[in-house]
Amino acid sequence: MRDVLYLEEREQAEALLKPQRIEVLRHLAEPRTCTEVAGLLGQTPQRVYYHVKQLVTAGLAEQVSERRVRGITEGIYQAVARSYWLSPRLVGRIGGTRRAQDELSLGYLLDLMEEVQADIAALDRTAPELPSIGVSGEIRVPAERRQEFLHDLQSTLQDLFTRYGGTEGDAFKLAVACYPKGDNNE
Repeated sequence: MRDVLYLEEREQAEALLKPQRIEVLRHLAEPRTCTEVAGLLGQTPQRVYYHVKQLVTAGLAEQVSERRVRGITEGIYQAVARSYWLSPRLVGRIGGTRRAQDELSLGYLLDLMEEVQADIAALDRTAPELPSIGVSGEIRVPAERRQEFLHDLQSTLQDLFTRYGGTEGDAFKLAVACYPKGDNNE
């Protein structure tokens, strides 16, 4: 089972974004038959089978084995990933055009996050080593020092890009996001 399946096809999103199918998929985190999932959800096996077939067709679940029960072959299914990420390209931006690539705009930040999401989803999770780091924190900056802070941040990053730029060695992508923390994120 993969950690993440990055959905870029509209058909996959349509198959996933139905409340019943999301519940079925949650119960397929472990290999189960449609009858077992139906019992957990209080539904008929036929109804669950319909949803499982849609998930399998979309590549979101797969049949991992089968067993014979009272002369009938019953499939055992499992979700193909622990998490499913929808590509922002499936919806697109309201208004149709991309915002200017202004480094201080929220539009640029959204573009950057979309790029990071796609890059992470494309990584080979079976590789023996995936050197990476994630850092998150909160910084409080008085309004009168915001420009100074942003300048310092930009200078520090530019120093790293200059020091480790060039053509030798393994390529790493570095993305830093700085945005106002909303009141509801406390």
